Amino acid sequence: MRVKTLLITFLLSLGSTFSYAQKINVKRVDPPSWWTDMHDHNLQLLVYGPRISETHPVINYRGVQLKQTIHVKSPDYLFLDLVISSATQPGTFIIHFKKGKRDVVQYTYTLNKRENNPKLHQGFDNSDVIYLLMPDRFANGDTTNDNMPGMLEKANIKNPNGRHGGDIKGIEEHLGYLKNLGVTAIWSTPLMEDNMPKYSYHGYAQTDYYKVDPRFGTNRDYRNLVQEAHKKGLKVIQDMVFNHCGTNYFWKGDLPTTDWYNRWPKFTRSNYHGGVVSDPHASQYDYHHMVAGWFDTSMADLNQDNPLVANYLIQNSIWWIEYAGLDGIRQDTYPYPYKDFMANWMQRVLQEYPHFNVIGETWFSYPATVAYWLENNRNADGYHSHLTNVFDFPLMMAINKAFNEKPGWDTGLARLYEVLSQDFVYSDPMKLGIFAGNHDSNRIFSTLHENLKKWKMVMAFLMTTRGIPEIYYGTEILMTGEKSKGDGNLRKDFPGGWPGDKLNAFTPQGRTAEQNDAFNYLQKLLNWRKSNKAVQYGKLTHYIVENGVYVYFRTYKGKKVMVLLNNNDKSVTVNLTRFAEDLKGFTKGKAVMTGKILSQLNSLTLPAKSPMIVELKK
Repeated sequence: MRVKTLLITFLLSLGSTFSYAQKINVKRVDPPSWWTDMHDHNLQLLVYGPRISETHPVINYRGVQLKQTIHVKSPDYLFLDLVISSATQPGTFIIHFKKGKRDVVQYTYTLNKRENNPKLHQGFDNSDVIYLLMPDRFANGDTTNDNMPGMLEKANIKNPNGRHGGDIKGIEEHLGYLKNLGVTAIWSTPLMEDNMPKYSYHGYAQTDYYKVDPRFGTNRDYRNLVQEAHKKGLKVIQDMVFNHCGTNYFWKGDLPTTDWYNRWPKFTRSNYHGGVVSDPHASQYDYHHMVAGWFDTSMADLNQDNPLVANYLIQNSIWWIEYAGLDGIRQDTYPYPYKDFMANWMQRVLQEYPHFNVIGETWFSYPATVAYWLENNRNADGYHSHLTNVFDFPLMMAINKAFNEKPGWDTGLARLYEVLSQDFVYSDPMKLGIFAGNHDSNRIFSTLHENLKKWKMVMAFLMTTRGIPEIYYGTEILMTGEKSKGDGNLRKDFPGGWPGDKLNAFTPQGRTAEQNDAFNYLQKLLNWRKSNKAVQYGKLTHYIVENGVYVYFRTYKGKKVMVLLNNNDKSVTVNLTRFAEDLKGFTKGKAVMTGKILSQLNSLTLPAKSPMIVELKK
């Protein structure tokens, strides 16, 4: 009888232990790994699992100190503050989650050796031309991942707002195309998991900051893409989103803290007036609604004033830079998160990667408001963003009007002159990203009423004025799209990117004569720009627009390029004596796009609606 009783007690004990182990568990740890030899020796781990807060963690690994364990309101989280000394060796260590002296859960964590390759993380600059693509709409290289287990939205290529199946493999298969076109950097809209029931293709409602969406591929696929791009001399810029995440993130319904999101009594949108952040006269009411209001019902507004949220985002960005070998970051909705957090983030990134670049989406109409966000010492409130680059939205807006208007005091090409004349507000206008359109605006060819001559002028201007040019995928083949017809109309599939496509615009044979004309023009322009330091780094001198003709020069170490844009419907002969200060010492030139030698620099005749780019010769 005693033996039977002992056996029952033993079995009950086993059952109790099994039940207990099921109750307390570790489901995930973020960041999922880290590196030795980082400049900042601090690392904060988010540990998530049922009732994990009932345990106390212990780490026994030389060089790793568990400095602090932070408990939060939810019992399913712990935050572990680690210090990793400079002498710490790469390897794996066990985090023991104990109750009393007994291990309840063990978790193995990896510290990798940091790859100190000087060719990595070099950033981007004025020698680059950035190609913006949307992976879901660029090319479908692997049809087997179009629909994946656990993903809420299924592929439906007939739905302009649905998933179409483009992926990382599709991008990788066309790296040669991009290299041949002449771009030097790729910016892809977000690739992280966006497991929302609809509109998930764009990736801006992310549901896992540490995981590539399986319909695009895997984390390893992404890292391989970066490596293959680097082999072809192409840089990779990752699109990140700190302002918000998808409401279907793993922590939904179980937030670590009550203030993990910015909360309101009822759903409250941002007022989208980013200018209030820099406005010296702004009310606190407007400011709060701007930064704490939600971007959309499906996009929960993260509270970066919470130091745990802040650390989570900062470490995530550093993790991806190190893991994938990134060359830059494009940060979405830059003025929407709390600005002090953004400044701290930039300092942390530049501490680890001094030559790195981050370009912020600063969608404003006025240069002064954009200039506030580019690192400078001129802000009256003393704010330093530490941000290395911003997008020049005022110039984009001017481009979209200038080439459709008749010449006037403040219309037509005068718009370009007026915007550039305000460059004094920037600490360095060369650090602006310049573009004619992106995934949120009309395609430039549609804006220009599908006029190829105007399109060539726009491309010539973008590739020769100050700043870092960006072109939106399909611009080179004259893809069309209008915002008024919905975002899906701006984000059509690239022809030839899908099995069964009747036309393949990745090849000359799959393009129309007009498309080949445009592609060849841009290709020649881009590849010429690669080797011309004057248009990359040169000083810009421009002249007031007269009679619908805009003339400017780029000068660098004795080299000079002259650009003339004729926006008239008829040919114009330009008397060059007005530009004597820039033509001094030069007696002839070469027209870049035609190869024609200009034996004199007294006057030039420009065909209607045309650019002329001239390399000046002595």
